[in-house]
Amino acid sequence: MLTPLTIASIMLLVALAVVITYTDVRYRRIPNKFVLAALIGGLVLNTVFGGLNGLLTSLAGCAVAFVLMLALHIFGAMGAGDVKLFAAIGSIIGLRMVLPTFAVILITGLVLAVYSMIRGGLVRATLFGVFQFFVGFLPGWQVPRFAAPADRRHTLPYGVAITFGSLISIVIFRALRA
Repeated sequence: MLTPLTIASIMLLVALAVVITYTDVRYRRIPNKFVLAALIGGLVLNTVFGGLNGLLTSLAGCAVAFVLMLALHIFGAMGAGDVKLFAAIGSIIGLRMVLPTFAVILITGLVLAVYSMIRGGLVRATLFGVFQFFVGFLPGWQVPRFAAPADRRHTLPYGVAITFGSLISIVIFRALRA
């Protein structure tokens, strides 16, 4: 049986996924007002259902999620909106779920990236960029920082991967185990 916290979290994430998918695909933007609403919603949900311990778990989830995405942002792989969005989702799912959710988000993003790469006819250019990135980790080499393409159609709206990956994760790790 699903807990009330899991049901409320899923409802909040579904609403967030609908809004973020629309705005990120259409405008390539993740509005701060929705991220802030999700952050506050996560803090309130976890506090109501878990008391002070729930609030602390929510804050810790927010902080760890922020740090994980910030590391990708520093390399130019994520936008600032993606960082804030995952931090807000971290407040909803709590600390214990951040790492499994991050893994699911990366897999979801990979699937969307492969689809986008094939659909856009950018297989060769993308694979070359991936090769350059990994070569940059070799001794004596430097990891390149990639500039965002001028044509925003060639970028991946990663907010979609973040929201849907979070939903997949909560279903796999919370709902199915109930």
